[in-house]
Amino acid sequence: MKDIYEEEDQYRRWYDKDPILAKSMHTLEASDDETQIKVALNIIKIIVEHNMAYSEYSDVDDIITAVEDGLDPSLNNRWYDIDKTVKVAITMLESTPFETQKVIAKQMAQMVVNKIKEDKDEEEVQQELDSEE
Repeated sequence: MKDIYEEEDQYRRWYDKDPILAKSMHTLEASDDETQIKVALNIIKIIVEHNMAYSEYSDVDDIITAVEDGLDPSLNNRWYDIDKTVKVAITMLESTPFETQKVIAKQMAQMVVNKIKEDKDEEEVQQELDSEE
């Protein structure tokens, strides 16, 4: 019988425990900067909806500042540490309960898919315009 600590060790990152969350994070990591920031802002909004602990803040910038102030400055070598909005969103996501992470992971996956579709639609329109010239 496996020890619970052995099971915990099989995951490299905190988000690898849930396959949907892991896939969403990998897709987000491979996305362009604009997509990452848009998804990060949506993640923050979703977390605020699910977690009233942030209800005292009037807007997303206040939340970002408050969470950023509590971050460990030595942690800057992860893919999501490059942009402060993405870093704050992922940090907030990491600190949510596992069940909430699962809900957010599904929404996050849909956001990334929608953004990719939107980008492809824009590319197709631009290609059509270019070919008409």
